Amino acid sequence: MRRPELLVPASSLEVLKIAVIFGADAVYIGGEAFGLRAKAKNFTKEEMAEGIAFAHEHGVKVFVTANILAHNYDLEGVREYFEELKEIKPDALIISDPGVFAIAKEVCPEIERHVSTQANNTNYGTYMFWYDQGAQRVVSARELSLKEIKEIREHIPDDLEIETFIHGAMCISYSGRCLLSNYLVGRDANQGACTHPCRWKYAIMEEKRPGEYMPVFENERGTYIFNSKDLCMIEHIPELLDAGIDSFKIEGRMKTALYVATVARTYRKAIDDYLESPEKYRENMPWYLDQISNCTYRQFTTGFFFGKPSDEAQIYDNNTYLREYTYLGIVGECNSEGLYQIEQRNKFSVGEEIEVMKPNGENVVVTVQRIVDEEGNEMESAPHPQQKLFIDLGTPLERYDILRRKEEEC
Repeated sequence: MRRPELLVPASSLEVLKIAVIFGADAVYIGGEAFGLRAKAKNFTKEEMAEGIAFAHEHGVKVFVTANILAHNYDLEGVREYFEELKEIKPDALIISDPGVFAIAKEVCPEIERHVSTQANNTNYGTYMFWYDQGAQRVVSARELSLKEIKEIREHIPDDLEIETFIHGAMCISYSGRCLLSNYLVGRDANQGACTHPCRWKYAIMEEKRPGEYMPVFENERGTYIFNSKDLCMIEHIPELLDAGIDSFKIEGRMKTALYVATVARTYRKAIDDYLESPEKYRENMPWYLDQISNCTYRQFTTGFFFGKPSDEAQIYDNNTYLREYTYLGIVGECNSEGLYQIEQRNKFSVGEEIEVMKPNGENVVVTVQRIVDEEGNEMESAPHPQQKLFIDLGTPLERYDILRRKEEEC
């Protein structure tokens, strides 16, 4: 049985470090150009170098996305960008465009080339085409079933890896090739500037009745006719392994450190438990399902893995994420007084009960004892916006522990 890689997204250097500490085998990131998440914070050259060094120190790989569908004016910039990446030495480039692939092969042949899901990889002939071009890995189209992926595995060489999305947001377009954003607001999803019009409300207006919106909705708030549920395969690790998938990919380069930590930690434990003992995996399923629901998420679906999705794969009544926890911050170094520095993300107060989320799966409920600002002043609360603070939670902490607060209403 292949031991799968857990591939986790990171929107920033901070999130990359969290992904590494919370169980990723590999992390994929975007630079400041040529990736499909232009609205993400993304990485400067210096941050990318620091992130790669940090990951490598922990035995974790880093892949860089360069998966735009390039136009003529992009190509020279792509060449210059790959010259820079050659110095930084990521473990792989994720590419969808054949022209960009050829430039990477020429400029930095020592860096692995992975073919993005944007290239519509739906059959073993396509996999073999990219293998012959020098690809080490191909990301399967999200429209494939597990049966189809297994057939691909049977028709390709053992050293050609299959990467598959197994958790996160689903794009309604074929393998992400969407034109809605470009047509509606002039921002090209295939150039990294998607405005997610699939998540907007829509109504029908008859041409001769301007301003009269006819309902096409499930409730009084409108409709979300393009709006899909999020993918979640935590209950189907055995089937994913049986299909011969090499890399389990999490979607979410726009997500917070809390989301990344939660999903990475949960899938890490589920994979490890199953490889140790299928019975242990089954016994721990309630814990996995509880934890995976603790972060920001939509309703879940298994996508196309077991055949064409039914209407149950879409959300017709709203676009709202359900949220059970608020992300409060990341634990940093301990000072001479025994107080821990944190990078604060939301407000909390002395006397408040919060939770410490640890990489090993523990969730420790604590009460905030003290909050001190950078000048040493005692504070009753840690107000928003973000700032560096020092805290006492009455319990030992570790660097990169996550602080969160359970909300009363979800």
